[in-house]
Amino acid sequence: MNETVAEAAGDRLSPHPLPSCWVIGDGRPGLENQSLGLAEAMGLEPVLKRVVLRKPWRIASPYVTAFKRFAFSGSGASLEAPWPDIAIATGRPGALPLIYLREASEGRTFTVQIQDPVVRRGSFDRIVVPWHDGVTGDNIVTMDGSLHIITPARLAAEAPRWADAFAAIPRPRVAVAIGGVNSRYDLRPEDMTVLGAQLAALAAQGFGLLVSGSRRTGEANMAALTEALAGSGAYIYDGQNGANPYLGMLAHADAFVVTCDSINMITEAASTGRPVHIARLPFRRGREGGRNKFGEFVRRLEGSGRVRMFDGRIESWTYEPLREMERVAHILREALTVHLRNLYSR
Repeated sequence: MNETVAEAAGDRLSPHPLPSCWVIGDGRPGLENQSLGLAEAMGLEPVLKRVVLRKPWRIASPYVTAFKRFAFSGSGASLEAPWPDIAIATGRPGALPLIYLREASEGRTFTVQIQDPVVRRGSFDRIVVPWHDGVTGDNIVTMDGSLHIITPARLAAEAPRWADAFAAIPRPRVAVAIGGVNSRYDLRPEDMTVLGAQLAALAAQGFGLLVSGSRRTGEANMAALTEALAGSGAYIYDGQNGANPYLGMLAHADAFVVTCDSINMITEAASTGRPVHIARLPFRRGREGGRNKFGEFVRRLEGSGRVRMFDGRIESWTYEPLREMERVAHILREALTVHLRNLYSR
């Protein structure tokens, strides 16, 4: 389809050349950034609407949708006409507002839900989910990994900000991204001691280390890792103090070591086209069996040549960067074009 989104909307009596776009958020950067990144990749100029849900909707969205016009607190952004051409939200907190917008606009607002809402899937124009969720349907768009805001242009702009901070770190540089406990995996100080010893050996071989923990890593685990890396010259961010160097690490790294528990961090590292090594974590007690979406995701990327399991060595290889944002944005641009063309040709 050659027609652009803007062309499809061009006959409207509107001062704006682009379709209007709302991103529905609740202040959580991890969710909002996925929606904002998708809007940006679609060539849109989104307005961020931070919505505050009242109880019980705040707890039960989107399971409880009755009387949803009363669900929105006045302390957050209002959802009132004129309705946007498209609205995007990520996660369950944004699902109820999207359902409301689609109904209140009588279908004029094209709604895109990122992440499986689990229920009421037919209440959205499109739902964007990882393939490993196993969700199918006419309105489902599947992807490898997760959506994010990492682009070559953004990393190129970020690199100079961290040049001085990383100046003492030799090349080749290995960025190490540590996750933590989740529904499947555990993380203990003894695990960090083992990983730290492997990383210290890399430093002894001449590799520079850029190490970052996350909110899930925990103080005890970071302390164990820091102790294991004493004398290695590593740049270590504990996830708490100072500016977060994560984007700078992505920009400056020649290779990556990422723990297996974080689909987001693995996806972001694999978007760079540089070698990504996956560090194993132990399973939580009682979670060894059953379906493991994290493991399935890693095996899929391993099969495509994008990642390899970390065994203490840093290897060098090339692959096509994982940039699902571009592919998903293209699919949704075409769907929005059709929606607007049908809407304004009535």
